Amino acid sequence: MSPSRLRSLGVDPASGKEALADTCPGGILEALADVHALKAAAVLVTVVGAVLEAGKASDAELAAFVPALCGALEECVRIMTADADRE
Repeated sequence: MSPSRLRSLGVDPASGKEALADTCPGGILEALADVHALKAAAVLVTVVGAVLEAGKASDAELAAFVPALCGALEECVRIMTADADRE
């Protein structure tokens, strides 16, 4: 059995605190965390795409997106490889 790990389920808008779940592979909480991660990545892509399309951001402003984009990409790849491992 694979070890569990903490995954984000989102942020409580009232308190601003992040909800974390100790997920198990194939479990419902992992599925919810995957949905949250994919939605967050989609929003990030939309925002960065709009910034790039406007063409007015400085190199420093664009560089500020790199860690968030890298994190989102890593999470999406983890989701895809976990799905492939279960097949």
